[in-house]
Amino acid sequence: MTVAADSVTSLVQSVDWLAIAPPTITAVVALIVLVADLFVPEKRKQLLGAVAIAGLAVALVTLLPLRKGNRATFCLTTDTDACSYTADHFALVIQFLVLGGALLTGLLSLHDTRKKLPAGEFWFLLLSSAAGAALLPASRDLATLVVALEVASLPAFALVGLRRGDRLSSEAALKFFLSSVTATAVMLLGVSFVYAATGTLHLTQIAAGLDNVPGQLDTVAKTGVVLTLVGFAFKTAAVPFHFWVPDTYVGAPLPIAAYLSVVGKAVGFSGLILVTVIAFPGYADVWGPAIAVLAGLTMTAGNVAALRQSATRAWSAVRLLAWSSVGQAGYLLVPIAAAAYSTDDQIGATVAYALMYAVVNLGAFAVAALVARTKPLNRISDYRGLYATRPFAALAMGFFLLCLAGLPPGIIGLFAKVTVFSSAVDAGLGWLAVIMAINVVIALYYYLQWTAILFRAPEAATEPAEEDAEAEPVRRSAPTPITVAIVLTAVAGVVLSGYPELVLRFAASSLF
Repeated sequence: MTVAADSVTSLVQSVDWLAIAPPTITAVVALIVLVADLFVPEKRKQLLGAVAIAGLAVALVTLLPLRKGNRATFCLTTDTDACSYTADHFALVIQFLVLGGALLTGLLSLHDTRKKLPAGEFWFLLLSSAAGAALLPASRDLATLVVALEVASLPAFALVGLRRGDRLSSEAALKFFLSSVTATAVMLLGVSFVYAATGTLHLTQIAAGLDNVPGQLDTVAKTGVVLTLVGFAFKTAAVPFHFWVPDTYVGAPLPIAAYLSVVGKAVGFSGLILVTVIAFPGYADVWGPAIAVLAGLTMTAGNVAALRQSATRAWSAVRLLAWSSVGQAGYLLVPIAAAAYSTDDQIGATVAYALMYAVVNLGAFAVAALVARTKPLNRISDYRGLYATRPFAALAMGFFLLCLAGLPPGIIGLFAKVTVFSSAVDAGLGWLAVIMAINVVIALYYYLQWTAILFRAPEAATEPAEEDAEAEPVRRSAPTPITVAIVLTAVAGVVLSGYPELVLRFAASSLF
């Protein structure tokens, strides 16, 4: 009896509750909001938003005790080095980005959930997606990784189509759903191949197993590696898996478009980094060249498409930000490709760039949300003369666009681009560095063109267009939550531009 009891006890895994606190708190608050929605009267539904934002803030605070980055849990009792959840520096930085991005998305959404969106469903779905996104960077086995990816993605489909009766919203959600499901199916097939070749799902054990794959399983292993990467390539909006981006961003509520552009990308890139650097280092000769080619194609396709946007086309501002995000995804892929040719430390450049991009892109969407209140079609031409009516918003938007372009005073954008460029050069990818330099020049044109429009003299007042009939009357002050979001992102961008080492130190240190 004693022997049997000891054998049962040895199978029990210990749980480090502090390590898993950030995604756990977010998920628990999501359930609280879902249940509370049944009992809270309609006129007090705004309290659900306050609870959701407070929950995200608490989840962010729980990252502080974990800052040393040396905690792991759900480890195998037979191999304590094989864990399903690891709160290392990489996981903590991405969790900070994800939860911070979700919190800013919540601020941008407070106004819409009072009038246009069902509050209970919205906050539950946003928190659920954020919980999955926070779980993913800490996942260290393929099963947890896939579950986290789907928990982050499935609520996002519903969020995109949450505007009831809106044809664009429904079409965007359907296109997003079908594309994502196809990519997930391919990825799951790849995971099954990897498991068949190695006999394990833990990333560290997969790396060891792939080094000793029998000859007859080598083709299966290589196929599994490629197919697994396809799913994450979709999440990063890499070419040729990027066609869903512009229509989805236009059809989604604007705060959700901002969420997808930052948090959605963080999910894709963190998953891509984990499987390439930790699980598949032995097949760097397979995924390294593939990701390098994807990086070049993605940045080129995104920037050329953004360049072609007409300033007077409906929703052209959102479309330009969407195509710009595809171009930025190409830059983010460069250090991952470089890691295949040099060291894992190159990954730090992707993290540094992602932090910069998250701050300024969320800020740009916050200004777009402000403009959309009076100009629902959100054309680039609608931003003409913004400085005359809302000088702070115009200055903030100009700063965000210059950061994305990599021009002063957006010093953080310049430093981040130089870091990514250096990673390609150091890895011997000179051809990719040249493509990146050309694309940076292309992007300068449309970023500077939009910036110039902000400070031009306003056009003469005309009668409101019929399609703008739903626009809110011009008010002297913007909604407080949107103003807070713009201020927070602007202050963060200025601080990072003044002290770029706060972000760039990640590019010079090992995150794993």
